[in-house]
Amino acid sequence: MKDISDIQLGSRGAALDDVVAVARGGAQVRLATEAHAAMARSAALVDGFVAGNTPVYGVTTGFGSLASTVIPAERTAELQVALVRSHAAGMGDTVEPEVVRAMLFLRARSLAMAYSGARPQIAELQLAMLNAGITPVVREHGSLGASGDLAPLSHCALALIGEGEVWAGGDAEPAAAALERAGLAPVALRAKEGLALINGTDGILGMLCLALHDLGELARLADVTAAMTVEGLLGTDRAFAADLQALRPQVGQAVSARNLTRVLAGSGIVASHRDGDSRVQDAYSLRCSPQVHGAALDTMAHARMIAERELVSAIDNPMILPDGRVESCGNFHGAPVGFVCDFLAIAASELAAIAERRTDRMLDVARSHGLPPFLSPDAGVNSGMMIAHYTQVSMALENQRLAVPASTQSMPTSAMQEDHVSNGWAAARKLRRSIANLRRVLAVEMVCAAAAIDLRTPLQPAAGTAAAVRVVRERVAGPGPDRWLSPDLRTAEQLLADGSVLSAVEAAIGPLEVL
Repeated sequence: MKDISDIQLGSRGAALDDVVAVARGGAQVRLATEAHAAMARSAALVDGFVAGNTPVYGVTTGFGSLASTVIPAERTAELQVALVRSHAAGMGDTVEPEVVRAMLFLRARSLAMAYSGARPQIAELQLAMLNAGITPVVREHGSLGASGDLAPLSHCALALIGEGEVWAGGDAEPAAAALERAGLAPVALRAKEGLALINGTDGILGMLCLALHDLGELARLADVTAAMTVEGLLGTDRAFAADLQALRPQVGQAVSARNLTRVLAGSGIVASHRDGDSRVQDAYSLRCSPQVHGAALDTMAHARMIAERELVSAIDNPMILPDGRVESCGNFHGAPVGFVCDFLAIAASELAAIAERRTDRMLDVARSHGLPPFLSPDAGVNSGMMIAHYTQVSMALENQRLAVPASTQSMPTSAMQEDHVSNGWAAARKLRRSIANLRRVLAVEMVCAAAAIDLRTPLQPAAGTAAAVRVVRERVAGPGPDRWLSPDLRTAEQLLADGSVLSAVEAAIGPLEVL
């Protein structure tokens, strides 16, 4: 992640790195002067609609199937508060704070584009809460991804009016108390502002942005662990040659093959059997790693394009246009982001599936080319990595279940007014679980491959793979008698999550590529 400590939110959207910096890095955000002015002009248009008793959906009418119910001017503010309260109907476990922070930032981003009729004070309070570390408590269930992430965003909006619960450094507490302690005052919503706060795909988009960041690291780590396994299994790097890859000009495939070639460059293990080896070719799980990893990279590139478009999109309904027109539209529908969340879950599942197959070969004495059973020097009394593989398989299997699309599922709501929904929130939620599983699957492969490389001593690994093994060995012991494995595997997972392994490899051989 790029170091971003101060972000100015303007009227032209935001960048993906901004989302990650705010959600995870605690970056400070402020509203640009031009966005402040644009929002004020948009809000003035809404004031005119109310003063003139102009029928405008969600401003002087009810919502959803109640759109034909006229609301008198003196009750338009009451309408917005009632909307937020009634729509904050989430249930289930709490959503991770980083997701809520991303969602709060992205809703401010859309409001700052000045097509929602909200006053600048609304976005400024959202950003002030982020800067003060105040995070609304949001529940897992409630969004169908159209009209946007209604229930999750309503929980965020509830905090802005001093209601509901937030986290502010400790346990959940009343929003009013946390705001007061931070020197912030709740807002009194005016016409259109409650609707503007909840009618967006910001939860889905936030999770997509975080997923793309994580997958960018995991894709490179998958190339690293695959290279380690190639060495552990006495495989070859010849299938990764650039001229062979050019015969099938898939961009992601070429990137992965270059990474594998660089990580394996100078490997004494690979060189030891380059001549005189009776094997003609490696198994698919080794030889086809660039094809599978590359397909995931291409999928990520497509998803990034969709996310970047969404990050400069105004999402609301109705839209308040600069010429004074008010138009209903369907920009709140989550299909674009929901589809790519499902697509990424397929990619994550396949990265996990091929890593599991590579791991299995290292543990099977019939296919591991001289390694002891389950990588145990004293197999029989000791089981080695046998059950570590079981754990890996269980997560790879779960990822296969999570790869079943959510965005193909729809049920009508709001008395058939909202008769098709994206289910994009569900797609994004399962993508997060899939990515966590993928990291753990790669951690198991890395632990096993490091053991296999150790067992090939005195043959020496490549500089890239040796760097990865060194990081692992600082915290996880090598082959030997059986021990409690769970701490080792969880430590390896942390070494992947905190960047230790990738940083060490890239320090040794230079940055790896990713689309």
